[in-house]
Amino acid sequence: MTIPVQDITGLVLAGGRGSRMGGVDKGLQSFGGMPLALHALLRLGPQVGELMVNANRNLAAYEAFGAPVWPDGLADYAGPLAGFLTGLERCETPWLLTVPCDTPLFPADLARRLADAAEAEDAEIAMASAPEAPEDGAPAVLRPQPVFCLLHTALLESLVRFTRDGGRKIDAWTAQHRTAVVPFDRPGDTPDAFANANTLAELHALQARPR
Repeated sequence: MTIPVQDITGLVLAGGRGSRMGGVDKGLQSFGGMPLALHALLRLGPQVGELMVNANRNLAAYEAFGAPVWPDGLADYAGPLAGFLTGLERCETPWLLTVPCDTPLFPADLARRLADAAEAEDAEIAMASAPEAPEDGAPAVLRPQPVFCLLHTALLESLVRFTRDGGRKIDAWTAQHRTAVVPFDRPGDTPDAFANANTLAELHALQARPR
Protein backbone atom coordinates (compact mmCIF):
# COMPACT_ATOMS: atom_id res chain seq x y z
CA MET A 1 0.00 0.00 0.00
CA THR A 2 1.44 3.35 -1.01
CA ILE A 3 1.12 6.62 0.93
CA PRO A 4 -2.04 8.42 -0.26
CA VAL A 5 -1.67 11.89 -1.74
CA GLN A 6 -4.02 13.30 0.90
CA ASP A 7 -1.61 12.14 3.63
CA ILE A 8 1.11 14.52 2.38
CA THR A 9 1.36 18.26 3.02
CA GLY A 10 3.66 20.20 0.70
CA LEU A 11 5.80 23.00 2.14
CA VAL A 12 7.50 25.61 -0.05
CA LEU A 13 10.60 26.96 1.70
CA ALA A 14 10.89 30.70 1.07
CA GLY A 15 12.29 31.87 4.37
CA GLY A 16 15.90 32.64 3.45
CA ARG A 17 17.72 35.96 3.41
CA GLY A 18 18.38 35.84 -0.35
CA SER A 19 21.89 37.03 0.46
CA ARG A 20 23.38 35.75 -2.80
CA MET A 21 20.64 37.63 -4.67
CA GLY A 22 21.59 40.88 -2.99
CA GLY A 23 19.11 40.46 -0.15
CA VAL A 24 15.97 40.39 -2.30
CA ASP A 25 13.11 38.09 -1.30
CA LYS A 26 13.96 35.15 -3.54
CA GLY A 27 10.49 33.59 -3.57
CA LEU A 28 9.00 36.77 -5.06
CA GLN A 29 11.43 36.97 -8.00
CA SER A 30 9.87 36.33 -11.39
CA PHE A 31 10.29 33.06 -13.27
CA GLY A 32 8.20 32.42 -16.36
CA GLY A 33 6.08 35.46 -15.59
CA MET A 34 5.18 34.52 -12.01
CA PRO A 35 6.92 34.59 -8.62
CA LEU A 36 9.18 31.63 -7.92
CA ALA A 37 7.23 30.61 -4.82
CA LEU A 38 3.93 30.64 -6.69
CA HIS A 39 5.53 28.56 -9.43
CA ALA A 40 6.59 26.04 -6.78
CA LEU A 41 3.11 25.97 -5.23
CA LEU A 42 1.45 25.31 -8.58
CA ARG A 43 3.94 22.54 -9.38
CA LEU A 44 3.57 20.96 -5.97
CA GLY A 45 -0.20 21.31 -5.60
CA PRO A 46 -1.27 18.32 -7.74
CA GLN A 47 1.23 16.08 -5.91
CA VAL A 48 0.00 16.62 -2.34
CA GLY A 49 -3.17 16.98 -0.27
CA GLU A 50 -2.38 20.29 1.46
CA LEU A 51 0.00 23.21 0.87
CA MET A 52 1.90 25.64 3.11
CA VAL A 53 4.59 28.30 2.67
CA ASN A 54 7.45 29.09 5.04
CA ALA A 55 8.40 32.79 4.69
CA ASN A 56 9.88 35.40 7.02
CA ARG A 57 9.05 38.68 5.28
CA ASN A 58 6.49 40.10 2.85
CA LEU A 59 3.98 37.70 4.40
CA ALA A 60 0.98 39.41 2.81
CA ALA A 61 2.47 38.88 -0.67
CA TYR A 62 2.89 35.17 0.04
CA GLU A 63 -0.58 34.88 1.58
CA ALA A 64 -1.99 36.21 -1.70
CA PHE A 65 -0.91 32.94 -3.32
CA GLY A 66 -3.70 31.18 -1.45
CA ALA A 67 -1.82 28.87 0.92
CA PRO A 68 -1.20 29.31 4.66
CA VAL A 69 2.07 31.14 5.38
CA TRP A 70 4.14 30.46 8.51
CA PRO A 71 7.37 32.22 9.56
CA ASP A 72 10.26 30.50 11.32
CA GLY A 73 9.92 29.85 15.01
CA LEU A 74 13.72 30.00 15.32
CA ALA A 75 15.39 33.41 15.28
CA ASP A 76 17.89 34.92 12.83
CA TYR A 77 17.10 33.09 9.60
CA ALA A 78 18.29 29.74 10.93
CA GLY A 79 18.21 28.00 7.53
CA PRO A 80 16.13 25.25 5.93
CA LEU A 81 15.86 23.20 9.13
CA ALA A 82 13.96 26.11 10.67
CA GLY A 83 11.50 25.74 7.81
CA PHE A 84 11.33 21.98 8.34
CA LEU A 85 10.56 22.63 12.02
CA THR A 86 7.83 25.15 11.23
CA GLY A 87 6.29 22.76 8.73
CA LEU A 88 6.30 19.80 11.11
CA GLU A 89 4.75 21.94 13.84
CA ARG A 90 1.91 23.05 11.54
CA CYS A 91 1.43 19.88 9.50
CA GLU A 92 -1.91 18.09 10.00
CA THR A 93 -1.12 15.10 7.77
CA PRO A 94 1.21 12.15 8.51
CA TRP A 95 3.83 13.32 6.02
CA LEU A 96 5.46 16.65 5.08
CA LEU A 97 7.18 17.23 1.73
CA THR A 98 9.62 20.16 1.57
CA VAL A 99 10.74 21.92 -1.60
CA PRO A 100 12.77 25.15 -1.93
CA CYS A 101 11.30 28.11 -3.76
CA ASP A 102 14.39 28.55 -5.97
CA THR A 103 14.22 25.25 -7.91
CA PRO A 104 11.22 25.79 -10.21
CA LEU A 105 11.68 22.74 -12.45
CA PHE A 106 11.52 20.04 -9.76
CA PRO A 107 9.90 16.78 -10.91
CA ALA A 108 6.15 16.51 -11.29
CA ASP A 109 6.38 13.02 -9.76
CA LEU A 110 8.59 14.04 -6.83
CA ALA A 111 6.04 13.25 -4.11
CA ARG A 112 5.07 9.88 -5.55
CA ARG A 113 8.63 8.62 -5.95
CA LEU A 114 9.70 9.78 -2.51
CA ALA A 115 6.56 8.28 -0.97
CA ASP A 116 7.07 4.96 -2.77
CA ALA A 117 10.64 4.78 -1.48
CA ALA A 118 9.63 5.66 2.08
CA GLU A 119 7.02 2.93 1.99
CA ALA A 120 9.28 0.32 0.38
CA GLU A 121 12.20 0.94 2.74
CA ASP A 122 10.14 1.60 5.90
CA ALA A 123 11.90 4.97 6.10
CA GLU A 124 11.08 7.99 8.23
CA ILE A 125 12.63 10.30 5.62
CA ALA A 126 12.91 10.06 1.85
CA MET A 127 15.40 12.44 0.22
CA ALA A 128 15.95 13.10 -3.47
CA SER A 129 19.33 12.74 -5.15
CA ALA A 130 20.17 13.94 -8.63
CA PRO A 131 23.06 13.97 -11.09
CA GLU A 132 25.44 16.91 -10.81
CA ALA A 133 28.33 17.48 -13.19
CA PRO A 134 31.58 18.49 -11.46
CA GLU A 135 33.16 21.70 -12.73
CA ASP A 136 36.27 19.83 -13.94
CA GLY A 137 34.25 18.14 -16.69
CA ALA A 138 34.17 14.74 -15.00
CA PRO A 139 31.08 12.55 -15.41
CA ALA A 140 28.00 13.55 -13.40
CA VAL A 141 27.59 11.96 -10.00
CA LEU A 142 24.48 11.55 -7.88
CA ARG A 143 24.34 14.04 -5.03
CA PRO A 144 21.73 14.29 -2.28
CA GLN A 145 19.26 17.16 -2.55
CA PRO A 146 18.50 17.53 1.17
CA VAL A 147 15.93 20.31 0.89
CA PHE A 148 13.75 17.93 -1.14
CA CYS A 149 12.63 15.77 1.77
CA LEU A 150 9.57 13.73 2.63
CA LEU A 151 9.38 13.66 6.43
CA HIS A 152 7.15 11.70 8.76
CA THR A 153 5.56 14.11 11.21
CA ALA A 154 6.54 11.86 14.14
CA LEU A 155 10.02 13.39 13.67
CA LEU A 156 8.93 16.72 15.19
CA GLU A 157 10.22 15.92 18.67
CA SER A 158 13.59 14.82 17.29
CA LEU A 159 13.98 18.02 15.28
CA VAL A 160 12.96 20.19 18.23
CA ARG A 161 15.76 18.58 20.28
CA PHE A 162 18.30 18.86 17.46
CA THR A 163 17.66 22.54 16.79
CA ARG A 164 17.42 23.38 20.50
CA ASP A 165 20.94 21.98 20.86
CA GLY A 166 22.13 24.31 18.09
CA GLY A 167 21.98 21.88 15.16
CA ARG A 168 21.44 23.54 11.78
CA LYS A 169 22.72 21.07 9.14
CA ILE A 170 20.04 18.98 7.43
CA ASP A 171 22.29 15.98 6.76
CA ALA A 172 23.47 15.85 10.38
CA TRP A 173 19.86 15.53 11.49
CA THR A 174 18.62 13.15 8.78
CA ALA A 175 21.58 10.85 9.52
CA GLN A 176 19.93 10.10 12.86
CA HIS A 177 16.91 8.54 11.16
CA ARG A 178 15.97 5.85 8.65
CA THR A 179 16.45 7.69 5.39
CA ALA A 180 15.76 6.49 1.86
CA VAL A 181 17.82 8.30 -0.78
CA VAL A 182 15.90 8.35 -4.06
CA PRO A 183 17.82 8.84 -7.33
CA PHE A 184 16.19 10.95 -10.03
CA ASP A 185 18.30 9.70 -12.91
CA ARG A 186 15.89 7.51 -14.85
CA PRO A 187 15.68 7.80 -18.62
CA GLY A 188 13.31 10.67 -19.25
CA ASP A 189 14.17 12.50 -16.02
CA THR A 190 14.99 16.14 -16.77
CA PRO A 191 18.73 16.75 -16.18
CA ASP A 192 18.14 20.23 -14.75
CA ALA A 193 15.09 19.33 -12.63
CA PHE A 194 17.00 20.20 -9.46
CA ALA A 195 18.87 23.22 -10.83
CA ASN A 196 18.47 26.07 -8.39
CA ALA A 197 18.88 29.81 -8.70
CA ASN A 198 21.03 31.29 -5.93
CA THR A 199 21.79 34.50 -7.83
CA LEU A 200 19.81 36.66 -10.22
CA ALA A 201 22.22 35.64 -13.00
CA GLU A 202 21.48 31.96 -12.30
CA LEU A 203 17.77 32.70 -12.30
CA HIS A 204 18.01 34.41 -15.69
CA ALA A 205 20.13 31.56 -17.06
CA LEU A 206 17.65 28.98 -15.81
CA GLN A 207 14.79 30.84 -17.41
CA ALA A 208 16.65 31.01 -20.72
CA ARG A 209 17.24 27.24 -20.93
CA PRO A 210 15.28 25.47 -23.64
CA ARG A 211 12.58 23.09 -22.39
